[in-house]
Amino acid sequence: MTGIMQSGARIADIAKLNDNAARAASGFESLGIGAGDVVAIYLRNDFAFFEVSVAAGLVGAYSTPANWHNSPDEASYIFQNSGAKAIVIHADLYHPIAKALPAGVPVFVVETPDEIMSAYGLSKETCALPAGVPLWREWLAGFPPKTKGPDEPPGTMIYTSGTTGHPKGVRRARPNAEQAVAWQSVIGHVMGFAPSYGDPTKMVTVVTGPMYHSAPNAYGLFAFRVGASAILQPRFDPEELLMLIEKHKVTHLHMVPTMFVRLLKLPDEVKKKYDLSSLKFVVHAAAPCPVHVKQAMIEWWGPVIYEYYGGTETGAVVFCTSEEYLKHPGTVGKAFAAADVRVLDEDGKELAKGATGEVVCRMHSLPDFTYHGDDEKRRRAEKAGLITLGDVGYLDDDGFLYLCDRAKDMIISGGVNIYPAEIEAELHKMPGVNDCAVFGIPDDEYGEQICAVVQRSPNATISEAEVRAFLRERIAGYKVPKRVEFHTDLPREDSGKIFKRKLRAPFWENAGRSI
Repeated sequence: MTGIMQSGARIADIAKLNDNAARAASGFESLGIGAGDVVAIYLRNDFAFFEVSVAAGLVGAYSTPANWHNSPDEASYIFQNSGAKAIVIHADLYHPIAKALPAGVPVFVVETPDEIMSAYGLSKETCALPAGVPLWREWLAGFPPKTKGPDEPPGTMIYTSGTTGHPKGVRRARPNAEQAVAWQSVIGHVMGFAPSYGDPTKMVTVVTGPMYHSAPNAYGLFAFRVGASAILQPRFDPEELLMLIEKHKVTHLHMVPTMFVRLLKLPDEVKKKYDLSSLKFVVHAAAPCPVHVKQAMIEWWGPVIYEYYGGTETGAVVFCTSEEYLKHPGTVGKAFAAADVRVLDEDGKELAKGATGEVVCRMHSLPDFTYHGDDEKRRRAEKAGLITLGDVGYLDDDGFLYLCDRAKDMIISGGVNIYPAEIEAELHKMPGVNDCAVFGIPDDEYGEQICAVVQRSPNATISEAEVRAFLRERIAGYKVPKRVEFHTDLPREDSGKIFKRKLRAPFWENAGRSI
């Protein structure tokens, strides 16, 4: 395999995609789009995602991918707030938000391919091309390729969601030459595409997560730029991934812990069916991984699993190998030489090793950022000269970082801090539990009480009492959920990550407060 491939049969040569991007860049210039402007992307994982992203960079503009799960109002906010000068959108995604598209902004439609239609169960009617809207491929074909762009394009402006208010775009300053080299070196190391790992053009990967997310976006675009062959998975499917690894001799992957959980739940006969010996570098991030899950994956796939921690604002700041993890179970990694990672108390003072507090960090080789249109929020994000991502954790004596939970997800019940991730990790061990989410709900006496929503495995009949009894043997009594609900399905993003806020919101609607 050479180039970029949909998980179905379509293959696109990297040189052709770059040519399309260069033509699109000339097209963007004809629209007056230039340095510092924004081109919005409202696409699933498809070839056009690379073309638009590269084309924007060639004219010095930011590409801004938007989560296509957004409601029309949410999508409209991102288009308006970002000041998008053009929008590129899949045909099936156009119709639900057509009325939310800002007037006067050029819109280009990408035909929804058969592979995506099949993956999402879309009908031909749903994917019909809208009348009077230019088709992306036909439009860019009318322009000559742009021969040169800025030495260092500004990159992607990702919108991050908080617990309150609208999401904010993380807008990073354009890197200078020294910063670009340093940061590319870190990214190459973290993603496994550095020359020290071999020839990137001989590496094969599957983009498993939706590229509107920060990490899959950075991973997919970096793999493309270094010439690695990539397979785009429209949405994550565990057995399909195993099949793709065997069929295409995949060497590299970027994953999230939820994917590990779903892979491990496959029947043993399915797991043994596929040859995974081509894998050399599987990196994961985005959420703490339960220790037993990580250990099981290393036992199954071998010491090819790596991990990093960071955020859209900071980039990757820590990293660890399988060998380091097995010596430090539960860690997310140790800081890079160019990174600063500390743990602070509520007064902003640095805590001793082993003490739990707010994690703050910074990668000094990465250009600074602001939140688009909200410099004040950027100032609030800084503590002790470093950036807070809202995580709670500690450093061990060897400098390895451990995460306890998201500060914003923390439950405070009767003045006691309770971290849902700890409870979820234990629940994942229970036979009959396919997946789960733990969060706080209103309690008149204690402020919050613990609620667990459980998705049973097929044919499982576990009860609320059995869930509590299982947890009571493993965690302190005050951490056992007072309320346990069972849902047939849990709301998810394409990555498989649970939309916990959608489960939590109904409990707080009439509470008169949000925490």
